[in-house]
Amino acid sequence: MTRSLLRLLAGLAALLALAGPLSLAGALAAQPRLEVAVFAGGCFWSMEHDMERVPGVVAVVSGYAGGQVAHPTYEQVSSETTGHLESVKVTFDPARISYAGLVERYWHMIDPTDAGGAFCDRGSSYHSGIFVSGPDQRRIAEASLAALRRGPLGGRVVTPVRDATVFWPAEAYHQHYADRHPVDYAAYRLGCGKDRRLRQIWGEQALR
Repeated sequence: MTRSLLRLLAGLAALLALAGPLSLAGALAAQPRLEVAVFAGGCFWSMEHDMERVPGVVAVVSGYAGGQVAHPTYEQVSSETTGHLESVKVTFDPARISYAGLVERYWHMIDPTDAGGAFCDRGSSYHSGIFVSGPDQRRIAEASLAALRRGPLGGRVVTPVRDATVFWPAEAYHQHYADRHPVDYAAYRLGCGKDRRLRQIWGEQALR
């Protein structure tokens, strides 16, 4: 192999080494900066189903938040002894929907005046709540809650803003339940009266 060819190959290798990190940095910079929010609003099948349809939401995971037991099971949580709420972890693109916008959508998915559960599901594990991470989320959530209490629902609103705790994903059979079992889920949702109650509270804004 001639010296000129060796120099050419060495130059190409140097260019590739230089281009690699730059290309990777450019690709990483092009990725959206995603954020996470956690909400409780009753049955996580329904919360997951409704949140997944919000433009700007990238992923939703059903799980448990707010309790004292590590790695809780569905049976433990539903026994109402662990302090957990059925919740969803929502990953979203703030360039498409802000945290404030997501909180606004959340209100229209729940009955914030129900202190005993959510729709047909009763018990503390079905209570509503906004779990905030950091001062920015708290400020936005509390301002939204205050605005809601100044509206027609007034002092009847019981949904709290709470500090975020460890979020434990629920069992695999709970994830994307509505999409995997559409007939069963539709029957549950109809029988639970969720959409009827949401229309009573929010009118045309329900689920919007």
